[in-house]
Amino acid sequence: MSIRAVLVVVGVLLMGYAAAGALTDPDLAPAGVLLFLAGAMAVHDVVWMAAVLAAGVVITRLVPRRHRLVARAAAISAAAVTFVAFPLVLGAGRPADNPSVLPLPYGRNLAAVLLVLAAVAVLTSWSAARRKGSERSAEGGAGPSAR
Repeated sequence: MSIRAVLVVVGVLLMGYAAAGALTDPDLAPAGVLLFLAGAMAVHDVVWMAAVLAAGVVITRLVPRRHRLVARAAAISAAAVTFVAFPLVLGAGRPADNPSVLPLPYGRNLAAVLLVLAAVAVLTSWSAARRKGSERSAEGGAGPSAR
């Protein structure tokens, strides 16, 4: 059995366990759950997918072909990190009378993580370009134009 098949089976079992737990919960409000799921699907399909597709178009038009894979991975990673950190940056849930709740400078920390992510993307692209250049010089300079 392949790893993918194992992951699918485990995922289906976990979803079944979650559904069984939800259906046996006496405090479950099915209408509220369905409304939440419909809203989550709508936000995912309308907002998130539109943003991903727009970013893909921008990357395709502005980034050279040899760097697109790294640029896409960095953009998706940056979006995921920002999505998770955004409530902390905004201070959602921070009570005014308790400074020990969410005490860190989350905006600065998010910027630092995004800068590290960008640096890793640039270094990865630079390393790949440099490695490709050394392979061409090892072949005697026979690039695509020499063939």
